[in-house]
Formats: sequence, C-alpha cells, structure tokens
Amino acid sequence: MKQLSVVALLSFCLFSSVCSADPKSETGDINGAKFRIDIPEKWNGGLVIYCHGYSAKPVTFEGAKQNPVLQVFLDQDYAVAQSGYAAGGWAIQEAAVDTESLRRYFSGKYGLPKETYITGHSMGGFLAMMLMETYPTVYDAGMPMCGPLAPTLSFMARGAFDGRVLFDYYFPGMLPNPAKTPANFVNDREVQVKILQALDAAPEKATILRRANNLKNNRDLASTLAFITYLLKELQERAGGNPFDNRNVIYNGTLDDNELNASIARYDAEPRAVAYMRQYYTPTGHILHPMLAIHTTYDPLVPVSIPNSYQATIDEAGNSNLFVQQYVKHDGHCAIDPTETARGFAQLREWKTNGTRPKSGENK
Repeated sequence: MKQLSVVALLSFCLFSSVCSADPKSETGDINGAKFRIDIPEKWNGGLVIYCHGYSAKPVTFEGAKQNPVLQVFLDQDYAVAQSGYAAGGWAIQEAAVDTESLRRYFSGKYGLPKETYITGHSMGGFLAMMLMETYPTVYDAGMPMCGPLAPTLSFMARGAFDGRVLFDYYFPGMLPNPAKTPANFVNDREVQVKILQALDAAPEKATILRRANNLKNNRDLASTLAFITYLLKELQERAGGNPFDNRNVIYNGTLDDNELNASIARYDAEPRAVAYMRQYYTPTGHILHPMLAIHTTYDPLVPVSIPNSYQATIDEAGNSNLFVQQYVKHDGHCAIDPTETARGFAQLREWKTNGTRPKSGENK
C-alpha cells in the first residue's frame, strides 16, 4: 500500500506540474506529418484533437498563428493537438493514421488525458465522425463541423460528379473530362472567372444549374465547379481511376428532362477505384459516445442534404440517442463562428459529463 501511495503521489505531482505550467506550443513531425500541440496555462487535463479540412497540400505549422476557432478550446482549458497529415487532398487514409499517431504521441509525452474530444471542419468533420466510429473507445465525444457525414462514394458521385456532368451538358468542352481529368488541371482564379462569365452569359442555363446544385448565385456555382473539377482529378489519382458511375442515373428538374437524359454523357466506374472510395470511407453509425454535429443552413460546398443522411445511418446502428445535429444561420462553407463553436463545445461537454443532451435545431 505504501508503494502504491508513492506511485500515486508521483503521478499526481507530474500531472499537477504539467497542468500548472506556463502555456506551451510544440510543433514537430511524425512519419512525415507535421503537427502542432498547444497546452493552456491552466490545463484541465483534457485534450481536443482537431482535424483540418481539405487542403491540396499537407499543412505545416511553423510560425503559424493559432486559429481563432481553436482558441475557444484553449479558453476552456483544454489542450489542442492537430496533424497536418502527410498528404494533401482527400487524404482520409493518411489523416486517420496521422491523427491516431499524434494522439498516441501526446499521451506518451504529456500523459493520458482525463478525457479526449475530437472535432474538425469540412473533411476534418468527416474524419471526426470516421475516427469516432473507427476508435469508439478512444474518444469521449465528438463535434464534426460542416462535415459531409455520408458515404464518400455516394455524396461525391451524386453531388460533385453529377454536378460536373450536368454542367458539361450545357457548356460542353469548357472543363476537362470529369472521368479523366488531366494531371495538370489547376483550380485557379482564371478557371473560376471563365466559368462565371459563361454562366452570366447564359442566365437560363445558369438558373437550371443553380437549382440542381442548390446554390444561390453564379459566383458560388463557378467556384464550386472549379473546386470539384480539381477534387475529381485528385480522387482519380488517389483511387487509381474513375470511381463514379452515372449510367443508371435519371436526371430531372430541367426544362426538357427527356432530351437531357437522352444526350447527357454517361460514364462507368473502375472497380478498384470504387473499392478505394468505399473503404475511405463508408459510415457505419457505430459510435459509443456523444456526437454533436454543427452545419450552416446554406453551404455551397457541402449542402445540408449530405449531413442530414447521417441520422438514418445512426438510426440503423441503434445509436439515435448518441447523435444531435444543430444549425447556424449563416451562408457559406464552414461559416461557423468561434462563439457558436464554443457554445457547441460547452453543450457537448455537459452531455458527456452530466448526460444532458443538447437540443437539436439552432445552435443557441
């Protein structure tokens, strides 16, 4: 008993010295993935793992200022750890490994956190959901923000790919083949301006495309089309071919759906590419701890129809009691401000700690 008491005392002293230390930041590299760790002055022993969104290149942190959104977690006395991932693009495969490696590194250096939360924006929100399902006992709760909480293959195919195919029907030849996008395609201002000018010059066609993509204006449509063209290129490189098939899709909502379906380009998918997309990742809804998702009411890149579908996945897994989705009244992708983030996190903490489930609906 005396020996156990000494061990416990030493552990308490170590934990207390870390928690009462000056605020600190650490940057480094784990197997090619840059990382950043921030520990506040009055660290409460808890950890927030943050997953960043889609980036064409791996993220680095040297000399970077703290993201104001992440400051809200530090202000609530939680440490924050974030990986830049070893690869850019839809790096779900690499990000899952790199984030888990960082979590283990943190525990090895600073001690096992008393509780661990996971959050992220956009693709990072998708990762937060995925890692809660993949490591259900590791994370005490999660808060995906503006994430596409649905099977990658389905929301990319019936969203990004269909959007490009429909655009090509009305504006043939303006953008490259969506099933074989050339490696040198770049999403830059020149491409976006070219698309916008074409849309502005053909208002009837632009209206049909905006309606089909649930977008409010031509500028959002142009920037979204340019981005998804680059995304399709990157996914084809990553998956080893075109993973999208629209041969059995019946398009509607235009002035002449019969002519559209008779003339629109049809593409078949390559099996290995389909398998890759299904692996990275198809949600299961198998979570063990609370998840609070937050989304804007208008998101031009990840429309609300995508995260809405996660409820059915959760229901099928029998975990309806563990999922709540809230919205904020903003236009834009990931337009969730720090105050709303802090409020959501406080509600998630209360849910995790005391079992007080947040209300669905508006984040307030």
